[in-house]
Amino acid sequence: MLVLSRRLNETVVIGDDVRITLLGIDGDKIKLGIDAPRSVKVFREEILEATRTTNRQALDAPVVSFDLSKLKDAGNTKGE
Repeated sequence: MLVLSRRLNETVVIGDDVRITLLGIDGDKIKLGIDAPRSVKVFREEILEATRTTNRQALDAPVVSFDLSKLKDAGNTKGE
């Protein structure tokens, strides 16, 4: 892991087209500005991990199936 120190309004460049600028400092929080092409996916790690967890839970959930043809026959009560 590369660890860098930055001052307010200083920027780190990653590759040719990703720029990360320190925009603000407020107590124990910092505000970063990320300038990247739309093709570069940028996620907050905690949101990405929550999504992965939810997807894993969905894969483990039981599958319920219905025979919809019985619903069609049940609605046909006029002898058609």
